[in-house]
Formats: sequence, structure tokens, C-alpha cells
Amino acid sequence: MKHMREVLEAVIAERHRQDDNYGDQSDLPDGTGGEEAVAMADVARDNCGLAVATGQLSWHDILNEEFREAMAETIPARLREELIQVAAVAIAWAEALDSRAARRAR
Repeated sequence: MKHMREVLEAVIAERHRQDDNYGDQSDLPDGTGGEEAVAMADVARDNCGLAVATGQLSWHDILNEEFREAMAETIPARLREELIQVAAVAIAWAEALDSRAARRAR
């Protein structure tokens, strides 16, 4: 939990920095969907499945799959769900980095 709290605090600080630098950007278009994005999501899903099957799964594979699924989604409620998944995986990865660093420091 310690690593999660530290990562979430860093994410909140970054969001404040973004708001300070760029202001309200809530009216920007999503820019998601389209045949290419759907195809890239399919490839990322297949690559992730292959990595699992061969015992070579990495954080890159997981985050790429979630990101590509988000980029393919056009329905706002589903896009939100996918973006939450992207954020959760990114946070978990950052926690893993912190955990590894703490173990090496012992």
C-alpha cells in the first residue's frame, strides 16, 4: 500500500501541474476509433496472449493492450472504462518499479 499511496500522490501532483500548464482541456475531442485503431488493438491483444502463453508477459505487453483497446473505443462510457484500466495498469507498473527499488536498497 505504501507504494500505491506514493504513486497516487505523484499522479495527483502531475494532474495539478497539467492543469496549471494547460488549463481546462475537457472540450478536446477524444480522437479514438477507426479501423486502424481497432486493428492495432487486435494485434496488441494477440501479442499479450502470446506473451502469456510463452511465459514472456511484461508490463509493456499489458499496458500496450489496455492503451490500444482505449484508442479503439468510441463509446464514451466504454472509453472511460478502458482509460481507467490504462491508469490502473500504469499505477501498478510504477508500484512494481518502486517495490523493486526498495528490495534492491535493502
